[in-house]
Formats: sequence, structure tokens, C-alpha cells
Amino acid sequence: MARDQVDMTPIETRDELVAWFEAGCKPKSAFRIGTEHEKFPFTLGYHDPVPYEGSRGIGALLHGMQMLLGWEPILDGENIIGLFDVTGGGAISLEPGGQFELSGAPVETVHQTCAELRAHLAQLREVARPLGIGFIGLGMAPKWTHEQIPVMPKRRYAIMTRYMPKVGTRGLDMMYRTSTVQTNLDFSSEADMVKKMRVSLALQPIATALFANSPFTEGKPNGFLSMRSEIWRDTDNDRAGMLPWAFEPGMSFERYVDYALDVPMYFIKRGDDYVDVAGQSFRDLLAGKLKSMPGERATLSDWANHLTTIFPEVRLKRFIEMRGADSGPTNRLPALPAFWVGLVYDDDSLEAAWDLVKNWTAEQRQKLRDDVPKLGFKARIGDRSVLELAKASLEIARAGLKRRARLDREGDDETQYLDTLDDFVARKITPADELLEKFHGPWKGSVDPVFDEYAY
Repeated sequence: MARDQVDMTPIETRDELVAWFEAGCKPKSAFRIGTEHEKFPFTLGYHDPVPYEGSRGIGALLHGMQMLLGWEPILDGENIIGLFDVTGGGAISLEPGGQFELSGAPVETVHQTCAELRAHLAQLREVARPLGIGFIGLGMAPKWTHEQIPVMPKRRYAIMTRYMPKVGTRGLDMMYRTSTVQTNLDFSSEADMVKKMRVSLALQPIATALFANSPFTEGKPNGFLSMRSEIWRDTDNDRAGMLPWAFEPGMSFERYVDYALDVPMYFIKRGDDYVDVAGQSFRDLLAGKLKSMPGERATLSDWANHLTTIFPEVRLKRFIEMRGADSGPTNRLPALPAFWVGLVYDDDSLEAAWDLVKNWTAEQRQKLRDDVPKLGFKARIGDRSVLELAKASLEIARAGLKRRARLDREGDDETQYLDTLDDFVARKITPADELLEKFHGPWKGSVDPVFDEYAY
């Protein structure tokens, strides 16, 4: 998320929280595609992390991007921590360890997503190259220790950094050493939301395998294909996971509100101050009974900000966020929205995808999610391998994109963006397997060539 919300409208009832979600319903004609992607900055030639401070740091990079784009700065105190396009376009923000994120504008086609990504990367290169900064898209930093990673000057991250070790073993790795690509999609009604949530939760491990791209930690193979996904298994299980209750009768906006109310908060924002309320209950804030701030009442911005601190595999806001994929190189970034748009924006494809997953049990879905980070395409559910399911899912997505028939200037539809995923399925390897083959072969046991071969 690019910036914390500042709507101080008071909220007093659970019904108002449900209505907040309901306001996300849109007619199909208004459906849009939002793509967010994170990438690691590194020093060209040395492959070190980039600090925030200094004339060649992240702060200088953001100032340079502001001058190039003319976007408004996002400040935390006196520090620039992001930029946003006041015309309703995208935003740029920083993750805790300096991961540089583009939150794309809501666009109508995957072609527009692709154009936006390429423009962003070209603009970034223009500003970053003179500063000696390069960028790479991987699910996890391939060689840096936690101690080497710089800390960005964002106060909400200081609160999270203190809280994370209390609730899991991998939270700081998640914050400082992982990067993702994510797609945000719309729903037309509560029933449409429920179906899309169920299909995308069940198939999220398939996406994790297709995009698995984090086999290295601190310069060596870590034993996983998606270490980023593995890290989420013990980050904070109060706020992460596969949401098994979403498949039970009664799944609704109301049910998600009840879930979110029970996820412990991190902070509330009052003016420019971040108040550390980590571990305390939004239910208590709603009732004016927060232990650390008795009498303080919840606002709409408290709710919107709280929802950004919940991290299930698929997250509901006023749209649905697909959160299972490792970051990757340029050609794989538009493949993620293409995959999910093809699966869930076409009614026939959504139905076919539901048929694929509807008989899976909660235990099977959980085992699949647990197995995929290590086994990738070799993981199984029932009598089918993830490789078979990836192939079937891609066929459904391709058919959905064909029926959408959104053409670019050359007259080609959006199926072209699935080609890179089809290639991995045809070779029966994940992107991480390809990296490992290079590590053990031409790279001669070094991860450093990844910075040259896979940089943007």
C-alpha cells in the first residue's frame, strides 16, 4: 500500500464496516486490473543493498523520480518515503528493507498493465543508473544477511519490527528480505466476491509454483523453490494463511469483517503520529475500550489501514488481492494479472476454475499450500500434481482471455502474456528450478550472476 489513509469519519457499528466492503461492488463494465510489484535495489558492480541516506541512496532516488514524474511526495516526518500521481494514476512506495514498489493505476487491460510496467522501469533506470543503482525481481534477497539490510524511515515499520518476533519466527525476513508481485481485481456483488475468493484461495498455491523464484538465501540454495512463500508459513498466523472458513456456508462480507476484527492491530494514526497498539483489538477500538487509549473511537482510516496489515494468501478490501507470487523479471510481471484475469473475469472460466477446486477439502488445500514452497510442480493434491493443475489452470485462463478479446495495437489479445508461464510448464520446471540449474552449472556455485542476468 502506497500511503496510509486519512479519512477521520468516525465509525461506531459493525454494520458500517460491512457497508465499507459492499461499496466495493462494481458493474462488470467498471472492472479494472491493478498490479503491484516490488523489486530489490542493489549497487551496480557490488551487488550490495542500497541505504536510504546519502547522495546515492533511496531518498535521493525518490527525489529524482519526483522531479522526473512530477508526482506528489509521500512524507513520513521529513523523509520522502513514496510518490503518488494526483490524477489517479499509480504510486511508488518503500517496503521495510528498501524494496521499491510500484502500485499501478487501475487499468482496463493487461496490455495497459504491461505498458505501465515498462514505462515505470524505463523511468526508474533513467534516474537510478547515474546513482549506481540497479534493480532485480526475486522473491527473496539472494545474498544479503538480515544485518546488512538497511531500514527505511517509516514509523509503521518500526512498530511492526518490534511486534513481529513476538508472533512468529520469520516476520523480519518477510519484511526486509522478500519481494512479491500482486494483482488486484474487482467483484460485482457479494456472491461474486465469495466465488472469486474461493477459487483464488484454492489456486493460490498453483500461482506460487508458477512464479516460484526465491531459491537462494545468503548466497546459497535454501532448499526451497519459493522461500518467500515458506517464510509466510511462520510470519504471523493470526493474520496470514488460507482462510478455510471462506469455503464454509455463510461466507460473506460480514464474515470477513468478523475475521478482520479479530486480527490484532499494529497501529492507529492520529495526525502525523503513529500510535503503537500492536496486539490490541479493533473490536475494543470500535467500542471505545482500547486499553492504551480509553475513549478513543475508530475512524474509517483506522479500518482501511488495519485491513492493509492483514496478510492472507488472498486479501479482501474493496477489491480482491492475489498475494501468492514471487517477484520476477519484466516478462513475468504482466503474466500474473493475465493469469488471474483469465481465470476470474470471464464467467465461463470462473465456473471451470471452481469445478477444478470445489471438491478439495480444507486439509487438502492446506497441505498443498504447505508443500508447494519446497516441491513446486511436484506437489500433489488428491491424484493430481501441481504441474497438471498449472497446465489446466493456464488453459482455463487462456480461454477466458480469448473470450475477453481485448486487443493491442497489433491486434493481439491478452493470451500473449501467458506464454512465459506455458514455457515453464512445458519444460516441467519452475523459474526457481531454472535459477538452481544455472547456479550449479554456468554460475559455478555463485549467486552474483543473477544480478547481471536478471536485472531490470
